[in-house]
Amino acid sequence: MAFRQQIANHVNNPRRGVYLLPNLLTSAALFSGFYAIISAIKGNYQGAAAAVFAAAIFDGLDGRVARLTKTTSRFGVEYDSLSDLVAFGVAPAILGFMWGLQGYGRLGWLAAFLYVATTALRLARFNTLSLSGSASRRYFIGLPCPSAACTIASLVLLCQYIGIAGPIRHIGVLVMVYGLSFLMVSNVRYYSFKEVQWFQRHPFSGITTVIMAMTVVAVEPKVTLFAVMFIYVLSGPGLMPFHAVSSARGVAGEGSDSAVLDDKK
Repeated sequence: MAFRQQIANHVNNPRRGVYLLPNLLTSAALFSGFYAIISAIKGNYQGAAAAVFAAAIFDGLDGRVARLTKTTSRFGVEYDSLSDLVAFGVAPAILGFMWGLQGYGRLGWLAAFLYVATTALRLARFNTLSLSGSASRRYFIGLPCPSAACTIASLVLLCQYIGIAGPIRHIGVLVMVYGLSFLMVSNVRYYSFKEVQWFQRHPFSGITTVIMAMTVVAVEPKVTLFAVMFIYVLSGPGLMPFHAVSSARGVAGEGSDSAVLDDKK
């Protein structure tokens, strides 16, 4: 309710201005996405992939900073969506097309367009659910577009590192682009990690686990990043039977995750 009241106040008072810090972070994400597009066009695919990851980091920070500093606004929501469409829709689509889809002709650029279109649809649905108050804090409905973009970027880094080329690379990116496009507009649930309390006390084993995970990623980042992103992409369809059983129990009155999904922000 507080967030919706802030939106109403901003609409009724359009001359109040905008908050600087979260929108600067959003601008950094937008710049990273634009840089990824330019790098992909110039053939610097590793630089483009790294820029997509940078955009994802800035995108994750802007929302958290806005909530921590209580500087959320309707302007910030709309600006963030436009930035996401560029950084996680247009940029990875052009990267995928320039790197592995050009040889398919019309099929290749149609695959890239489909990815951009499904990203836009994914963002529109997410904003609609958020504004209506029916969005879940525990799960995303459909694959988040930053995760889809980082999956394409990590595939580019992996293939560049290992030296995969030729038909295997082209077929792989084509299948991945179509698959990610479908998952973004699907009803598959993905864990959001929003319920993790980053600023509260945790058992000592928690920080140990985080350090070990960072160490594993640092050993071969181009390999482990792709492994992490690919596992997350598969986690949605892989956990569908579990969610189905939980929902069935909820209908029977035994309690389920669906009760959590009805919680309002």
